[in-house]
Amino acid sequence: MSQTQTNTDDRSRTAPASNGARRNIRDTGSLLGDALQQVVALLRGEFDLFRAEMDQNVKHAFTAIGMIVAGIVVMLVALNVLASALVAAITELGLEPGWAALIVGVVFAVIAAILATKGTNDLKLTSLAPTRTTKNVERDSETVKKAL
Repeated sequence: MSQTQTNTDDRSRTAPASNGARRNIRDTGSLLGDALQQVVALLRGEFDLFRAEMDQNVKHAFTAIGMIVAGIVVMLVALNVLASALVAAITELGLEPGWAALIVGVVFAVIAAILATKGTNDLKLTSLAPTRTTKNVERDSETVKKAL
């Protein structure tokens, strides 16, 4: 064999090996790219869920605030309109006006306290937390850990 044939034979043997290595690098690169795209898509989806859940929770908070304001308005109107009528009715039953006013005031204070407590309980920070998003992120992180 001549020197030229030996060089050609050596190149033909090494060429497929280098092409295979390049192909493996490209395959690995494309796999990493695909994995990165999937992680980005997953993060976008989780962020969209987080945003939707927070919007829903903020609407719930505004509804609770509306209930508190409505409770205060109802309390004030009720105290002004019904208090004098009840005091007058109790006074006609024979109780002194001062005691009649005290009884009426206590009843309306209890009603106002119930409304305010309900609104305050609906506004707790734990009810505003994005629980579904948190669960999904925890589940996704466990899946990624298992995949790695």
